[in-house]
Amino acid sequence: MTAPSRIEKDSLGEIRVPADALYGAQTQRAVDNFPISGLRLPRQLIRALGLVKAACARCNGDLKLLPSEPAAAIVAAAEQVAEGKHDHHFPVDVFQTGSGTSSNMNANEVIARLAGPAVHPNDHVNLGQSSNDLFPTAIAVGACLALSEQLLPALDHLAATIERRADELSSVVKTGRTHLMDAMPLTLGQELSGWASQVRGASTRIADAMEHLSALPIGGTAVGTGINTHPSFGAGVCQSLSVATGLTFRLMDNLFAGLSAPDSLVEMSGQLKTLAVSLMKISNDLRWMNSGPEAGLGEIVLPALQPGSSIMPGKVNPVIPEAVAMVAAQIIGNDLAITIAGQSGNFQLNVMWPMSAYNLLQSIELAATATRVLADKAIAGFTVNVDHLRSAVDRNAMLVTALNPVVGYDRAAEIAKQAHAENRPVIEIALEKTDLSRKQLTELLDPTKLTDGGIGR
Repeated sequence: MTAPSRIEKDSLGEIRVPADALYGAQTQRAVDNFPISGLRLPRQLIRALGLVKAACARCNGDLKLLPSEPAAAIVAAAEQVAEGKHDHHFPVDVFQTGSGTSSNMNANEVIARLAGPAVHPNDHVNLGQSSNDLFPTAIAVGACLALSEQLLPALDHLAATIERRADELSSVVKTGRTHLMDAMPLTLGQELSGWASQVRGASTRIADAMEHLSALPIGGTAVGTGINTHPSFGAGVCQSLSVATGLTFRLMDNLFAGLSAPDSLVEMSGQLKTLAVSLMKISNDLRWMNSGPEAGLGEIVLPALQPGSSIMPGKVNPVIPEAVAMVAAQIIGNDLAITIAGQSGNFQLNVMWPMSAYNLLQSIELAATATRVLADKAIAGFTVNVDHLRSAVDRNAMLVTALNPVVGYDRAAEIAKQAHAENRPVIEIALEKTDLSRKQLTELLDPTKLTDGGIGR
């Protein structure tokens, strides 16, 4: 049976639209034109479209460009969109017209229909706007909200979890590794402190980049000149958005750049990529430390979350670090796509805004959820094989490095080679090849003292 439909009109003529759809002709044309991926706008972007449309209507009402009644109706309808009450009425594919015009008109049509028959999608809901400035503005708003509400708190949680474990493990000495080979000892707490610093650094860089992302191009309309909008419109919309969200938005210094060059998105994506690189490093460290348990390093035991093999009974794998590493790879891939998109501005308009929005918001959400999972299901609960770590440190020939200031590099190298070849402790070889007493060597080669650095004498 044919689904019930109605006839809608636009400048190209008539078209059939589902009878219960809140959208109209232009949205339906986009649905028909772009059956490409099945990917829809992310929730955060639909939310942002609603918030920006509400702010525009408030500002137009304040400027007396819209009568109070339709302005209030548009605000109420746009707020329903922002709240997620009508997401299923946003069916346009992510891969669409590069300016986001189809999704902007989708929002205009839905909001107009909700606001009532006296409200026109172009003349009223889109008053003082163009897709060319509205859509980039919505992307920036959605991303800033996702960063402040999801990612930055998640990063703080991950860093705090690592710092807590680092404090708990501050006295556990282990063998350091450079080039995957034995190196001088350090504490497990010191090792984890490096992870925490990476996460804190990523958070700081993301917060700094938000300063640029929160500058909005609204008011530039079609090409950046502000044609068909009030000179105070852009600043007024930014102020309204700041009040509505609790974040600080401001008007971009140059609206021409804002429409044609998504540099702030590219910058933020780059910071997310840097975070992804850090998450990959932390995840791989966990996988190596957990490897074994018999034939690997076996330094820690990650929480056992699920059977690891369909054929090998009893096998348990480091599934959380693996999942986080895949997230990191996805974010790095998203960044490359956004980088290419950033190069695709021609004269007064970039033509890859929707794809950039999808990838940026996906990266933010993936990073936020993955960091919490990493904190709660891997780092918070791993246990340490203390005896195994101690045994490995005792056998570590690189402890001989502490003798360099006393016996010289060449003599120390001889001791290390002999200790390794004979599988004997460094202290035993050093007793034979130097004039140092056992007491002196015990103090010089104390692994715990060696984690403090400095020069031993």
